[in-house]
Amino acid sequence: MQKENDSQDSAVKPRWWQRIPTLALFAVVALALLGTFTLILATVEAERTQREQAARTSAILESLDQIVRATMSGETGQRGYFITSDTRYLAPYREGQERYAAEMAQLRQQMGNDLPLDQAELMAEIARLGDAKWAEMAGVIELVDQRRIPDAHARVLSDEGQLAMSGLRRAVTKLEDIERIRLSRAVQQAAEAEARILPSLTALFVVIVCALALGLWQAIRTAEAEALAANASVIAEARDRADILAKELNHRVKNLFAVILAIVKMSARGDTAAAPAVDRIAKRIHALVTAHEVTQGSGKDQTVDFADLIGKVIAPYRSSSERCELEGGELVLPGKHAVPLGLVLHELVTN
Repeated sequence: MQKENDSQDSAVKPRWWQRIPTLALFAVVALALLGTFTLILATVEAERTQREQAARTSAILESLDQIVRATMSGETGQRGYFITSDTRYLAPYREGQERYAAEMAQLRQQMGNDLPLDQAELMAEIARLGDAKWAEMAGVIELVDQRRIPDAHARVLSDEGQLAMSGLRRAVTKLEDIERIRLSRAVQQAAEAEARILPSLTALFVVIVCALALGLWQAIRTAEAEALAANASVIAEARDRADILAKELNHRVKNLFAVILAIVKMSARGDTAAAPAVDRIAKRIHALVTAHEVTQGSGKDQTVDFADLIGKVIAPYRSSSERCELEGGELVLPGKHAVPLGLVLHELVTN
């Protein structure tokens, strides 16, 4: 009984290869979720890069603008002092000089050390031209302080400061254009990432839904298979009980025939006149027992040879005067059909 239970449990319990579809669906869902996470992470990274570039570009443009404004403020103060020799005009000059130094330091910090070649060259050019412009302004102010007005006038007319200022503006404009291009590229990459995420998420959502639908279908099939296996085990158990009862009933019938046969023989004991009749009755009972044994079949499939069944039924009635010949092909009957057919044949032969 324990072995039967173990066999039933092993029949219901799925084997490892039956779990492969479930594991495959789990892998598909896991990959879809991983793809979704990767896509979202890439989009977030693109947005973060765009925000950082926007902040960097804004700060750099502000510093470049302040450098130009500080230089122009210093130039205004220098010209006012050159024209009027009034030291009050030196206030915007000194303020612009301080702002220029602070903004140049701020710009170098914002740009960083690891710069592309074109930006590194522009930074060096801005510093060189800015320092040249401030050196020119400082030289003019020093000449005015020394009351060397003609020399100061000659230096102003030499266009040294104008050339430095024009070069500074051009270098600043180029650097601003580069930063705007980088910002535009970052914005475009972020927009492309956002444009990719919607169809990709839709496709991944469809994959996940399909995988879940297949998983549900497989779960339903597995439940149905387990239910069928459980029902099959119940049916097999009921069939086994029925076979046991049939065998027990067959044994009881044989015992009953044996008791009847013994009673018949005991009834004729000491009565010689009734002996022939009792002997015929005993032979008929014995034929019925034999026919019953034949109807139980033989082998694993419990089959019965029809010719053998007929021969056993008519055997008690054969004699030199009562002959019977059987003809025909081989016919094998299942046991459940042989039992009623054997009873019918016995009734026909007896009557």
